[in-house]
Amino acid sequence: MAKALIVVDVQPTFCEGGELGVEGGNAVAGRIADYVNAHRGEYAYTATTQDWHIEPGAHWSGNPDFVDTWPKHGAAGTPNAELHPAIAVLGIAHHFKKGQYSAAYSGFEGIEDNTDRIQTREEVTAEQSAGKTLANALKAAGVTQVDVVGIAESHCVKDTALDAKRLGFDVTVFEDLTVPVSEELGVAARKQMADAGIILAEARRVASRYEREATRRGACQRQVGVVVSPDQSCGRVSLSADLTAHLVSAYCA
Repeated sequence: MAKALIVVDVQPTFCEGGELGVEGGNAVAGRIADYVNAHRGEYAYTATTQDWHIEPGAHWSGNPDFVDTWPKHGAAGTPNAELHPAIAVLGIAHHFKKGQYSAAYSGFEGIEDNTDRIQTREEVTAEQSAGKTLANALKAAGVTQVDVVGIAESHCVKDTALDAKRLGFDVTVFEDLTVPVSEELGVAARKQMADAGIILAEARRVASRYEREATRRGACQRQVGVVVSPDQSCGRVSLSADLTAHLVSAYCA
């Protein structure tokens, strides 16, 4: 089963000093970068999402309610709309821009655009119609499981994870690689995700479990050549490749 990692909206606009800065955003960006460097080989597909607002209508407001309307943020072509420097250097190949001409929270509302150009409304519509979406990209890569990290847990991370679940993917959100706007909103978001069947886990614990399992399997495979001989004495024998593969599959899975 192929896995994908979706890095949601890790941009300066959502970190300390940004227009909608979340406390702890810069630290989360650093932890995500460390995780990607350590685990990129486990993923068949890795993508980022970005708020890339051009003319998002009432989503921007001079008198925001911080529920449906917000101060100007994630303005396309500005430094704060770029990927956070810790993420930008990772060499991730796939980037999905969202919210060009409307409000957008889920990464599944975006289109793949690996440039920093300012698209026209017609270009965005045409690329959506052409299927340059995250959902189609994951399906083309054979992905069945999605891990979601980023900013903010209470908003775009939550909505991206919920959409992934609705689309039929097995979804995990790594809580130590995301941060909510507030603890209260974080509690509500985690309940909503858990109720939808999304796994909430800590990346460091999952990684440790995988490492222990790999060590166990390696030890088991080294012992496959030790069998009981017909006279019931224990000794090492030479096994055919097919038999060795069968034993590894049967006893070291």
